[in-house]
Order: sequence, then C-alpha cells, then structure tokens
Amino acid sequence: MSPVFPMLTVLSMFYYMCLRRRARTATRGEMNSRRAIESNTRALPINVEIVQYAKEVLDFSSHYGSENSMSYTMWNLAGIPNVYPSSGDFTQTAVFRTYGTWWDRCPSARLPFKRTPSTFCSQDYVELAFEEPVYPTAVHILETYHPGAVVRILACSANPYSQNPPAEVRWEILWSEAPTKVNGPQARQFTPCIKQINFPTNLIRLEVNSSLLDYYTELDAVVLHGVKERPVLSLKTSMIDMNDIDEDEDEEKFVCGMDTLNKQFSIVTLREWPTNGYFDKLPYELIQLILSHLTVPDLCRLAQTCKLLYQHCCDPLQYIHLSLQPYWARINDTSLEYLQSRCTLIQWLNLSWTGNRGAISVSGFSRFLKVCGSELVRLELSCGHFLNETCLEVITEMCPNLQELNLSSCDKIPPQAFNHIAKVGSLKRLILYRTKVEQTALLSILNFCSELQHLSLGSCVMIEDYDLIASMMGAKCKKLRSLDLWRCKNITESGIAELASGCQLLEELDLGWCPTLQSSTGCFTNLARKLPNLQKLFLTANRSVCDTDIEELAANCTRLRQLDILGTRMVSPASLRKLLESCKDLSLLDVSFCSQIDNRVVLELNANFPNVFIKKSFTQ
Repeated sequence: MSPVFPMLTVLSMFYYMCLRRRARTATRGEMNSRRAIESNTRALPINVEIVQYAKEVLDFSSHYGSENSMSYTMWNLAGIPNVYPSSGDFTQTAVFRTYGTWWDRCPSARLPFKRTPSTFCSQDYVELAFEEPVYPTAVHILETYHPGAVVRILACSANPYSQNPPAEVRWEILWSEAPTKVNGPQARQFTPCIKQINFPTNLIRLEVNSSLLDYYTELDAVVLHGVKERPVLSLKTSMIDMNDIDEDEDEEKFVCGMDTLNKQFSIVTLREWPTNGYFDKLPYELIQLILSHLTVPDLCRLAQTCKLLYQHCCDPLQYIHLSLQPYWARINDTSLEYLQSRCTLIQWLNLSWTGNRGAISVSGFSRFLKVCGSELVRLELSCGHFLNETCLEVITEMCPNLQELNLSSCDKIPPQAFNHIAKVGSLKRLILYRTKVEQTALLSILNFCSELQHLSLGSCVMIEDYDLIASMMGAKCKKLRSLDLWRCKNITESGIAELASGCQLLEELDLGWCPTLQSSTGCFTNLARKLPNLQKLFLTANRSVCDTDIEELAANCTRLRQLDILGTRMVSPASLRKLLESCKDLSLLDVSFCSQIDNRVVLELNANFPNVFIKKSFTQ
C-alpha cells in the first residue's frame, strides 16, 4: 500500500476530531475566533423553534428578598418580564444577596480554598424549569440593573416534571466566561452564543459572579429558545480556526479529569520505569509542594503516569484542604468513596452545591465522614439538599474538632435536626442563612457553643422571639465578632440592649430589613456607644435612622468601614459629613433612597471624600 494512504487516514482523523470538538464546545470567544466555522455551520430548517419563559424557579443559593414575599426574590424570574425594558432598582426583579467585593473585606470574610480552578468563578446560582424539553438554540437573559454578573449557563438532562427520575443526571455547559465589567447600569438583553447539546432540556441553571459590579444585579426574566428535534450540523465546513483548539483545551481537560475521577484513583497497575529521572533527585517534600498547585482533575491525570507520582498524588497531605464545589455536577457517592483513603487527614472540606438530585446519598456522605471526619475543622455544605437529620448527627459525632460549619440555604433539613449542632462545643463559625432552624434548637446551640465568633441567622423565618435569642447571645457568646440578623422579623430595642451589653467584641452587625427596630427607642445610639469596634453596620431599609444615630457612630465607632442606611428619610448631608470626617477607614456608604441625600449631595461628598464608595440607587 502506498504510504500516502496512512497519511491521508491520519489527516482525516485529525479533521474529524476538530469537527467533533467544535460541535461540542462553544464557550469563549465565539464572536471572534469562531466566526470561520460558525459561518458555515447551519441547522437544517426542519424544526419550528419554541420560545418559552421560565415556568418555575426550582432552586437558588441566595436572594436579597424575604422568604415570605416576592420583592427582590428569585421567584420573580418565573414568567414573563415585569420590568424590562425599563432600567433601575425594582422590587419585581430577582436579586442575589451580595455584590462587589465588600463581603470579602469584612470581619466575617472566610479564607478561600486553594486549588480552585481558574475556570470556576461562580458565587451564586439559580435553577429554572421550563414547560417543554427542547434542544436549546438560544438563551435570552433580561437584565434590568447593573448587568454583567452571569458567568455560566448550564443545561440538565433531567426533566423536573417527569414521574420517572433518570438513572443518571447530566449537566452540560452551554456558555461560560470570566466576569466582565459592563459600562453603565442600564437594562439589556444578554444573548450569548451557546453550544449545541445532544439531549433535550427544560432545566436551565444560571451561575453568577457579582464581584465586579458597583451594585446588586437585577434579573427580570429568562427566555429559552429551542427545537423539539435534535438539530443536524451541516458538514459544509471549509476551514477551521486553529485558535479554537487552544481555547477548548481547558474545558476538555476539565471534562476528562472529572469524568475519570471515579476511575483514576483506583488504578493499581502502572508502568514500571527503571528510574524516575530528575524526580529521584528531588526531596519528597519539594515534589509535594510542586503538586500542591495542581487542581483535583490534574492530580487524577498525573497519578496515571508512574508509581512515584501516583504515590505523591494519593498522599493524604495533598488533601488537607479540598474544595469539590467547582465539580459539583460530577461529584457523587462513587467520587467520595474513591477519595476516602486520600482524605484521612483532611481539615477543610467544601461540598457546597454538590449531591443534589440523588448524586450523594445519606449513606455515602456518612461513610465518607466516618473515615475522614476526625481531623475536620471546616465543613462547607451550602445548598446541600441531600442533608437530613442523620447527616447532622453524623457530623456532630464524627467531627469532634469542627470549628466552622456552613449550612447556608440547606432548606431541606428539618427543624428538629439542628439540635445536634449543640454537641459541637468547639464551633467558632456557624452559618444558618435560609434554614429552618427553630428557636429551641438555636437556644441550645448558643448555650453549648460559647466559642462562637461568627454567626449568620439571616432569613431564618422560623425563630419566634429574636429578643430571647439576643439575650442568650449576650449571656453566652462573649467572643462573638460578627452577627447577621438580616430580615429577622421581631427583634426590638430590648434584644439589642442585651446584645450590645454582652457581645462588646462585635465588629460586624447586619440589622438590615428589621422592621421592629425604631430609632426613637435609642437602640441605635446604644449600639454605637457600646460597640466601639464596629467595622460593618447594616441598617438597611430602616426609615427611622436619624442624624443623632449617625453622629453617635461618628463619635464612637471611628473604625467603621461599611455603613448601609438605605431608605432612611431622617439623615441630613451635615451628619454624613461628620461621619466621613471622623471615620477615616470608611470605604462603603449606601444612601440609596435616602430622601434628603440627592445626587448633588452625593457628587459633593464624592469629591471631598474620594476614597469612599458612596452608593445612590435610582428607579426610572
């Protein structure tokens, strides 16, 4: 046979691989480097396109609004637009809990996990169900205020309305990109170029990163375009942009690494080499240091090269800190089983967002903690909807050294289960945002966990008497440094007095949207006088905050860095000037909807105090 034919075969295979990769991936740079191939790739005109708005909001990580209303909640994403094309701050939109980097610059900020892949930057998410499963052709996101937060769009193979749950749930990334700074807060329709997938979907997930935004992003609606039959790509492709291959490498590696996570660690037979080259000359500790910069999928791949590197990649010292959140879509019981022997020394574990829709079972989670929980100090389980009372019982029994526990938005845990947390007397940080914790369980936790330094009770709607809770904190939690009481519905000046008297180390206090607090009772002046270490104080939407309160803060809380008095009608420009002159470290001042603070005053204050970000929101 002529030698030409093998060469043609190789070229044909390469050509086919390029086509296949192009068909599978459409993430970054579609509008530029991929125009060559997109210009000749067309779906055959057989299907009629279906256009549908979200029918239901299934799940989300956080929202600005209350659990008992529609204002600023994720539930506003269901149905047709309420606001678009108008721009501005509207209560009928969906708003996440945070924006910017302010939450990373306060006393309650947590240290980040190392080894987080650069491609994962998501901070929040929302999952939307649509009526009809379709093969997506476009996704339109209607952003009405401070757009630019969406960083990933994913599609799920599971039909949330099907009576028969699938044996395997698969997620595909339709589009992803790093956070971008959008000039101006005006409304826009965001329509990224999405990748084609090989299954129909009626479950779409948006992931956001608000770190570059000057204020809260607001989303009004999501529109899914798609067809009922799978589109067929035309093969009339005349050229391939070689830049596509380079851009796709990161995602290919990610998919390969995580798909084989459950297999590669179990490999026993590895090729024998007479020597390990220069690695034989390096100290064991130095190789460990080098490998500590690799992500989990990279460790999986490297473990296949030789026995020496397999040994290093499986060393428990490589898993002292482990975040599986970036791989939430592929983590299941099998993943945890294969990681068990490597995580016997683990101290920090992040399982946030993982395990939903049956991926992690109670028994699988329990088996993992029974092997790996003894040294655990920090456990992140945000949005872990597989968690139940048995899981909390296992955590308290198997993790005697636990100091930090995050159960944010774990809204499926029954109220009585939280009693088990009181057994962990070493706790220093406890996050119960959007959980069903009840008063009896919380009183028990506060009584036995006297080492608490950071406590989040935001949007915990099942607590009946916050004054009693505040009194217990003042009596038992003397080391408390940060406290989040966002949207607590019934705390009064009595509870604030007990809290301020007993927790004088407080540096951060969030009393946003607490309607029962009134400045006329002296509660805010009392706070200012008894908590001189305050660095962050949120009094959001309390219309009674007045000049006297601001002047007391200026006189007593000179370390203040962040102050939110959104919505007050009683604060004048003169008192704000005193505050800004006294609090030299102040970096955030939110005066949105403060009736006495108009745009002219904001411009003047910005000119005189350029180091302070003064926010004035608006509605058109």
